[in-house]
Amino acid sequence: MHFDTLALRATHQPDSVTGAVVSPIHLSTTFARDEHHNLPGPYIYTRANNPNREALEQALATLEGGAVGMAFASGQAATMALFQALRPGDHVLLGTDAYYGTPALLEQVFHPWGLTYTRVDMRDLDAVQASLHENTRIVWCETPGNPMLTITDLLTVSRLAHEAGAITVCDNTWATPVLQRPLDLNCDVVLHSTTKYISGHSDMLGGALVFKRDNDFTQRVRAIQSLSGGVPSPFDCWLASRGLKTLGVRMRAQMATAQAVAEFLNGHPAIEQVHYPGLKTHPDYALIQQQMNEPGAMLSVQVKGDAADAIRFISKLHIFTRATSLGGVESLIEHRASVEGPNTKTPQNLLRLSIGLEHAEDLISDLARALG
Repeated sequence: MHFDTLALRATHQPDSVTGAVVSPIHLSTTFARDEHHNLPGPYIYTRANNPNREALEQALATLEGGAVGMAFASGQAATMALFQALRPGDHVLLGTDAYYGTPALLEQVFHPWGLTYTRVDMRDLDAVQASLHENTRIVWCETPGNPMLTITDLLTVSRLAHEAGAITVCDNTWATPVLQRPLDLNCDVVLHSTTKYISGHSDMLGGALVFKRDNDFTQRVRAIQSLSGGVPSPFDCWLASRGLKTLGVRMRAQMATAQAVAEFLNGHPAIEQVHYPGLKTHPDYALIQQQMNEPGAMLSVQVKGDAADAIRFISKLHIFTRATSLGGVESLIEHRASVEGPNTKTPQNLLRLSIGLEHAEDLISDLARALG
């Protein structure tokens, strides 16, 4: 089936009792036993499982082509569960162009606990291979990368990881299964911040993992999910499932506008560089054509000047909202280095844009007026 049909089928579960077309929200934290102390179904306590969470997990596994899905209270909670499943002394290989919270979690929480990690440019395959150690357990990819939109060759990196005895994890938040399915490219685990495109309305917080295989490592992470309690509420699971229904339609509309915005900004005299996978000038354009169905709705631009010039520019915008996060129906823009803090490696003149569902001409007019 096409993605739109599959997304609707995966989330369309009429209530077996009432026949309600929209699945009910099961807010109960606990589930009653009968007079013989038997449970009527598979649920005992919502931290362990809940009908809404189970439905979301199964839908995500279906859409990513995986065997097991797990939902978490945030993308960071999902990331943390993976690292907690490792042992002190294990090694993680991480790309340099990645969400800043991932290396921050490794450095501030897991490095003192005993994990080691190395950051490498994932586009440099020789450097990737040279950075793999005997104790490397996870090779962490993020493609397109945040915030520079670099592209990782998932097939090759996965092969190198497997040859070294490691698994490959791909943060697929920016792409979603609409644009690429990393498990089809030999990755072992896909991560999502469901806060972003999957929910799509900037009104819930969540994360998810999808595993290609149900094995011992998968079950270890499942145990951590249940025991640690970093799980989403039933209502947030319901919101994420609702967002999945329109994911394909929303992303296609957002991508069309993002392409128009990127082409307008590319070559503008006030812009130093545009980072967008849909531009033929992107250095990884050939790989993008092989690996991704579409270029996505995220782009970054570097204005001519410094941080003050970049912030001055966005202060003049009226339609774009100056805010962190991405993937919602409203267009957002932010000065990324300010958000990441003093240790950031992000260029000071870089702005990250999440393109929403406003009309392309209105967004371009807003940018043109601010660029002046």
